[in-house]
Amino acid sequence: MSIVVIGGNDRMATRYKEICKAFHCKAKVFTQMPADFESKLGNPDLMVVFTNTCSHKMVNSVNRKSAKHAIPVAKIHNASVSALKSVLEQYCQ
Repeated sequence: MSIVVIGGNDRMATRYKEICKAFHCKAKVFTQMPADFESKLGNPDLMVVFTNTCSHKMVNSVNRKSAKHAIPVAKIHNASVSALKSVLEQYCQ
């Protein structure tokens, strides 16, 4: 399963990847918006958005991509490790 994590803390990016790996998922993490963001998202099985720490423009890009390709989006206000684990427990079982 492939997952894209959007938002979160810069220092936690590698930790987010480790957590996804523990759930047997490949992960891309975008803590900040790069150029050509929508095309870099790819076609994942799940997108996790930490709404507290990402820009409105990033959320709009995620919503467009989700609507176009029917990708589920988990929106979490908190960018903590436990919040990510709870989402992965829901979707990666």
